[in-house]
Amino acid sequence: MSGYRLRDRAVLLAALVIPFFVALALVPFRTDLSATNEALIMVVAVVAVAALGTRAAGALAALSAAAWFDFFLTRPYQQFAIADGDEIQTAVLLLVVGLIVSQLAVRVRRLRTVVVTDAAHLSSLQGTARLAEDGSSPEAVVEYVRRELVGLLGLRSCRFEYGRLLGHRPLLQHDGSLWLRSGSRITEYADWPDGETELRVVGGGHYYGRFLLDPLPGRPLPPEEARLVAVALAAQAGAALDTAGLSHQG
Repeated sequence: MSGYRLRDRAVLLAALVIPFFVALALVPFRTDLSATNEALIMVVAVVAVAALGTRAAGALAALSAAAWFDFFLTRPYQQFAIADGDEIQTAVLLLVVGLIVSQLAVRVRRLRTVVVTDAAHLSSLQGTARLAEDGSSPEAVVEYVRRELVGLLGLRSCRFEYGRLLGHRPLLQHDGSLWLRSGSRITEYADWPDGETELRVVGGGHYYGRFLLDPLPGRPLPPEEARLVAVALAAQAGAALDTAGLSHQG
């Protein structure tokens, strides 16, 4: 988590300083370039920041670009004031366009991340299916799923336990929710609980065992999509065990 926060701070800092340095670099050319061309170059700087950061970073970069465009590239120079009406319009358009384009850039980056993530999830499911189709042993399928769960859910470790239900652990449900039933009381979790979490393996209506998930300390609960893929992987392991006709519990 600290790594993500450090990166976010770095991008916010970049949102402030990159437009500053771009505007400063344009100072020697400000009498040769039109205000429109200067503004377009500043928009490029905004997009560069937005492609790396969050919506907040993109918005901050747009504000920074408009401010430094005013300070360095419009008369009177080195003042936050604009004398020419056309340059006022250009500065306002720079801010508006910068805000819009930065948000679009962040949106595109997030969609790209979703596509890559979905492809990785599909690859995990296809890998398990290929093992089953190739006639691999159920143990090999279980081991493959175990390894996939570690990366998919960001776990410190994961182990598979055959046999009856022992202990009383939080349970990752088929709908991706995570909760613990204690008598009539149900505790639902928004983050990983302490200790191991149970993901049951069922095939053909029979219980064969469970994956015991041990998350890294301080890691948030994975997105719902990742949890649903984890449930699907466990179901594939259960199907492999059931097809092999291994003994089951209940």
